[in-house]
Amino acid sequence: MDYNQKDILFLLEEKMKLDRRLNSIPYGSIEIRKNSGKEYIYVHYREDGILLSKYIGPYSEDTASLILSNNVEAKDIKKRIRHINKKLNEANYIEKQIDEKVMINIDYAKRNLVDSIYKQAVLEGVTATYADTETIIEGGKVNNMSSEDVLKVLNLKHAWDFILNREVVASPSNFALLSDINRFVLEGFYYNAGKVRSVPVNIGGTDWKPEIPIETIVKERLSSLLESSMSFEDIAIESLLYVMKSQIFIDGNKRTALIFANHVLISHGIGLIVISDKLVSEYKRLLILYYEGIDKKSIKEFIKQNCFVKI
Repeated sequence: MDYNQKDILFLLEEKMKLDRRLNSIPYGSIEIRKNSGKEYIYVHYREDGILLSKYIGPYSEDTASLILSNNVEAKDIKKRIRHINKKLNEANYIEKQIDEKVMINIDYAKRNLVDSIYKQAVLEGVTATYADTETIIEGGKVNNMSSEDVLKVLNLKHAWDFILNREVVASPSNFALLSDINRFVLEGFYYNAGKVRSVPVNIGGTDWKPEIPIETIVKERLSSLLESSMSFEDIAIESLLYVMKSQIFIDGNKRTALIFANHVLISHGIGLIVISDKLVSEYKRLLILYYEGIDKKSIKEFIKQNCFVKI
């Protein structure tokens, strides 16, 4: 079978989801330790051939049964990961070496992930505090947010995790990657996430309406931007604005565009675009002027001067 980049990205995406699931469930051989008359559960498991141990919590029959059940799932997940690795080998996929400056950019993005997601959520009108965002990202529960807003935050985390994967960072920024990001952003909301929309959409704050996009034209325009002789900063900004104005997908275009633009920057070790919650009103005002064709320059200068975090 011949594999193209879209196939490889799909395999990497599936592998990342499986790894995330495997890391989220307690599994392994159970050890019960006693301390001061109480019993506690530890598990032992292998990861990359290394024997590891993990504390699970106080002993209960339900917890022990859950671990036994997870052992079955973990075995299946590992089998599926091996199958994906086999396909990647068949595709002659080799993990590319990453420059030190790109690794520094990845590390910086990971350290500031909560802040980036919080500010992006605010930009989308999600009613989350910084503390709420941090709790959700760490797997905790919040009681003062709608389930829809919680899912939006989780989806942002999954999309960022995807583009910060070393293998994905080493992959080109292109339409296939853009579609994958939109699937993460809209996971659980739309069945046709990641596909070019075929229905009209409205944009809040303006009577201007984007045309229904044509996939071949979108791919050509995006390729033209990404392969241009502009600086990578300008390519990121132009791509960001193009995806948002075109409204390529049924929803989540601003979220998708911003994460995609950051992939462009991170993959070249340049930095991040982060729109502060204090700048949202001005950003949206300039964006409407850009959509309507009244002022195409101010939003670009605004992003350069106020939203770039250079590494």
